[in-house]
Amino acid sequence: MTAVEEEHGAALEPVKVVDAELVGDGDESGSGAVDVPDPAAAIIAALDMQAARDLYDDRPRKTTAGYARDWELWGEFHRWLAERTGELLPLSTITVGTYVAFVKWLDKVKEAAPNSIERRVTGVASEARRHGYEVPKAARAAATQALKPLKLDKERQKRGRGKAAAITPADLRRMNTSPREIAPPLNARRRRVLIVPELARLRDRSLHTLRFAVAGRNEEMSELDDPHIQLVAEGLEVHVPSVKGRPARDVVVSYGESADSCAVRCWIAWQEAKLAAGAPPDGPAYLPVTQWGALGTERLSPDGCGRAISRSAKYAGMSGRRITGHSGRRGLVTTGRRAGRDEGEKWEGNATEGIM
Repeated sequence: MTAVEEEHGAALEPVKVVDAELVGDGDESGSGAVDVPDPAAAIIAALDMQAARDLYDDRPRKTTAGYARDWELWGEFHRWLAERTGELLPLSTITVGTYVAFVKWLDKVKEAAPNSIERRVTGVASEARRHGYEVPKAARAAATQALKPLKLDKERQKRGRGKAAAITPADLRRMNTSPREIAPPLNARRRRVLIVPELARLRDRSLHTLRFAVAGRNEEMSELDDPHIQLVAEGLEVHVPSVKGRPARDVVVSYGESADSCAVRCWIAWQEAKLAAGAPPDGPAYLPVTQWGALGTERLSPDGCGRAISRSAKYAGMSGRRITGHSGRRGLVTTGRRAGRDEGEKWEGNATEGIM
């Protein structure tokens, strides 16, 4: 270093030289490359999520409940599959193999009608997308292909068809007095005896008899609240709410001759039991009950109302007839006609006078 450089501070500091590679503007492999979020993509994703929520919220209650039941069956299928493979697959596993196996399971194990299988496949796909799972087109196409021969089978087409059978007060008494302990079928894999919880038994007794008394549809029975059912001197005053655009109606239900088919006595017993179990006094008229006897908080769904009467008929050994949620409605009309009631007055005034 010279004296001049030292005086004026012009000395250069040593610099460490390293080997480096120049990176062009279009080269994304550089370590310093930064992904810049795309505002348009973020907006589109947010709109898609909001649209999915809106479409789900705008669905009819029956559709929502049906798709939820389809998703439950999808989970049941996975548990059934796990018993045979030793591996429980996640519900997000939607492939050609799982979807075709699901179709075969619904056909052979559940013995569902081809049209029902097709609708359940659609329901599972809809619920899967709502949960954020991918539904490959190949899987849907494979399920459709597996359904084709089933739709051409005349015997399979008969499954689940036919009008619901009308029930009578005698049928109600048979269902309401069936044993609480249900032995498993001879071909059942599990030999455990099913014990119907007392709360479920009381609920079903009331549900079936009141359905018969007011000619109630599944949706109407589901929408009933405690304030809609008032105890009066004659029996019950029931305000059947409006559903699906049908007008609401008021029906008087009288006491029946038999306690086992009397809608009034069965309602009083169920209401006292559910209030004692902690149900709100002005809540839904009918609530779910678990297999262990625990009372639910949400109202019993329309599908649940329909399955309850089918299940009770099965427990009572009423085979050979198709007992569904519509059976009570048909039963009141048929029984009323036999009692000499005109078609125009079948639901006027006291609905069950001279019948139950």
